[in-house]
Amino acid sequence: MTITQCAPDELLQNKRPASQAVLIDVRTPAEFETAHINGSRNLPLDLLQKSPSTVASSLPESAILLCQSGTRSQQAAQTLTQAGAEHFQTLNGGINAFVQAGGELLRGRQHWAMERQVRMGAGALVTTGILASHFIHPKLKWLSFGVGSGLVFAAATNTCGMSYALSRMPWNRTESDPTLESVLQSIPDATGTL
Repeated sequence: MTITQCAPDELLQNKRPASQAVLIDVRTPAEFETAHINGSRNLPLDLLQKSPSTVASSLPESAILLCQSGTRSQQAAQTLTQAGAEHFQTLNGGINAFVQAGGELLRGRQHWAMERQVRMGAGALVTTGILASHFIHPKLKWLSFGVGSGLVFAAATNTCGMSYALSRMPWNRTESDPTLESVLQSIPDATGTL
């Protein structure tokens, strides 16, 4: 199975979000609460990765996976393909591209985007490592080296351990985090069973 991409302007021109396409947003619940495409359903990547076979068997042919920029939806697509999913697309460029193409988002309580949290966390750790190595102990410089190495690994593998860890922090949770069962029940024509 090859993963196909849906262009943001195609989504806008066809007016598909609520009526024909099933939009699966794999960002964290807090990111989804901050802003999302009308009609999309939140199935966080970590939740999808816990039961990929169940999700793969439940996706209708009109499913489109999306995230902020396209990275996490590609990870979700690879996971679902390995689990046997046959019919779905990813939104090329994610929500960022959707907004640039003229799409509007439903907005709720504001949270920092995961990318911004990762930049803040990495920057704080590097700065702490440098200052601590100067004022406390020289070996603390290795903290900065570790963060830098982690960023290189994240870029090379297109994964991010820091975002994975940050997604589990209390500020990235909402009062009503989705469950796999609740998301799958909300998908029209879902064929999988729990």
